[in-house]
Amino acid sequence: MGFMLEDRFLRRALAEVLAAQALVQVVSGAKVVAQAVSPGSVAVTLEGGRVLRGQVLVGCDGRFSGVAERAGILRTGWDYDQTSLVCAVEHDLPHHGVAHQFFMPSGPLAILPLPGNVCSIVWTESTDRAAEILAMDEAGFLAALRPCFGDFLGALRLRGDRYSYPLGLSLAQSLTAERVALAGDAAHGIHPLAGQGLNLGLRDVAALAETLIEAGRLGQDIGTADVLERFARWRRADIAALAGVTDGVNRVFSNDNSIVRAARDLGLGVVNSLPGLRRGLIREAAGLSGDLPRLMR
Repeated sequence: MGFMLEDRFLRRALAEVLAAQALVQVVSGAKVVAQAVSPGSVAVTLEGGRVLRGQVLVGCDGRFSGVAERAGILRTGWDYDQTSLVCAVEHDLPHHGVAHQFFMPSGPLAILPLPGNVCSIVWTESTDRAAEILAMDEAGFLAALRPCFGDFLGALRLRGDRYSYPLGLSLAQSLTAERVALAGDAAHGIHPLAGQGLNLGLRDVAALAETLIEAGRLGQDIGTADVLERFARWRRADIAALAGVTDGVNRVFSNDNSIVRAARDLGLGVVNSLPGLRRGLIREAAGLSGDLPRLMR
C-alpha cells in the first residue's frame, strides 16, 4: 500500500537535491518579515533587510502560515481536543512490514513499521490525558501505552524522544491571492489518522509545478490570477474530499456509542468482503487515483 519513511531522511534527501540545482538559491536561517506585490512581481523581505523577488510566492510554511496571513488569506477549522503523541518503540517480535491502526474512544493509535524491530507510533488521546502521559517517565509511558498497543510484538522499549502535536482541522479559505499560492499544511491541515497530509502536499506541489510550467511554455506571466486559479481549481476537490473523510472517520471512530460502533463494524466488514472496493480504497490512499499531475503518476 505504501512506505513508511522517517522525516529526517526525507529532509536530508530533499536538501541534497536542492543543493545540486544550479537554478535554486537556498537561503537558510533567515526569517521572512514582510512581503509585497508590485506590477509583474512579488517580493519578500528577510531579517537584515535582504529582498528576494520573483513572479510567484509559494507559501509552504505550515498551518500558521505567515505567507497566507500577510496575503490576507483567512482560515476555517476547529480543534479536535485531541493530541497525538509520537515516538518510536523497539519490540522483541518482528512486525513483518505490517502497519496497524487501532481505534479507541479517545482517538486512534497507529503502529507504523520501520526497519528492524522498530515501529513509529502516533498515539492520539484527549488533550488533558496526553499531557499527563507525556509527563510520565519511560516506565509510566510504556505502562499507559501497553493496554492500547497490546502484546502482539512482545516487550516494548522507547527509542529516542517523545513529541506531541495538538490536532485540529485547518483549511485556507483560498489557495491563492495576488501572486501567492499555498501548498502543503499552509493550504490544509487535516487529521493524521490516514497518514495523508504529506501525500496531499506532494499533490499540491506537483499540480502547481505543472500549472506554472505549462503557463510559462505558453509565454504567459505565471503569477497572474487566471494561471494561479487553474491550480486552485485543480486542487480544491481533492483537498475538500480528504478533509471531509478524515474529519468524518475521526468523529465516527473516536467515540464509544454502541449504535455507531455497530454501524462502523458492519461497514468495515462490507469493505473487507469486497476485494474490488478494498483495492479502490487502497489506490485512493496510495495516491494513485483521480486527476493526478504528471509528477505523481
